[in-house]
Amino acid sequence: MRLTLGFSPCPNDTFIFDALVNGKIDTEGLEFDVYLEDVQTLNEWALAGKLAISKISYGVWPLLQDLYSLLESGGALGKGVGPLLIAKNPILNLSAVDQMSLAIPGINTTAHMLFSMAFPNAKQKHFMVFHEIEQAVLDGKVDAGVIIHENRFTYQDKGLVKLMDLGENWEQSLQCPIPLGGIVMRNDFEPSLRDKINQLIKQSVEYAFKNYPSLAPYVHQHAQEMSEHVMRQHIDLYVNDFSIGLGVDGHKAVDALCQVYHKLPTK
Repeated sequence: MRLTLGFSPCPNDTFIFDALVNGKIDTEGLEFDVYLEDVQTLNEWALAGKLAISKISYGVWPLLQDLYSLLESGGALGKGVGPLLIAKNPILNLSAVDQMSLAIPGINTTAHMLFSMAFPNAKQKHFMVFHEIEQAVLDGKVDAGVIIHENRFTYQDKGLVKLMDLGENWEQSLQCPIPLGGIVMRNDFEPSLRDKINQLIKQSVEYAFKNYPSLAPYVHQHAQEMSEHVMRQHIDLYVNDFSIGLGVDGHKAVDALCQVYHKLPTK
C-alpha cells in the first residue's frame, strides 16, 4: 500500500522521518510518496485534504478536525521553542508593535497564532515563507518579523534584535508547553491503519535518537547550506520526548491552543 506523506525539509522533520521513508525500519509493506514543503504549504494542502499523512502547524489544527486525526508521534512541542519577534532596532514600548508592518510565516501557522495572542491589535501583517523574513527586516521591507526554525540561531549574527519571545509569553500565560507542529492522518483511513502509522513514526523517531548525534545523509541533503552545528541545534530544540508521544501534558497543551484559537479576535 502506498500513502502520501508530507513534511518540511527542516532538520527536525528529516531527522524524524528518515528511518521511515528510507527503509531503515520495517514498514510492514507500506510505502510512502514523500512531499517536502514549507509548513504553510502543508497547512493549505491539509485544509484541502490533499495528503494522507502530513505535518501541520498546530495553529491550523482547529480547522482540520473534520478531515484529519492527530497522531501521537512525530510532532514538535516543548518549552523554550517558540517563535521570536525580531527587528533591526530595539523599541522602548512594545505597544508600538501594533503600528508596525510585520512579516509573519504564514496565516495558518502557530507562529501567527502566538503573535496574535500577544498583539491582538496589530493589523499590518505580511505573510511570507519563514526563511525570507530575516532578509525582509534587514532590507526595511517590514519593520519587524516573526522568526521560527533555524532563524532563531542566526538572527543575532545578522545584527537583528529580539523584541519578544512569543513562546515565553505563551508559557507564562498558560503554564504549558508550546504546541508547534503535529502530524495528522486523514479520517477516511481505518483507525487500525492510523495506529500502525503512529507506531511506525514512533519507531522512526526512536531509531533516529538511537543513532544521534550522528546525522543521516537525508538530513544533510535537505538542510540547504545550514552548518552541522545549526542542524544539531535545530534537532535538540524541536525533537524531544513529545516527538515520541504527546502524552497527557502534550494533549493538555493542544487543548489549550484550541481554546486560545477560538478566543482570538483575528484568526
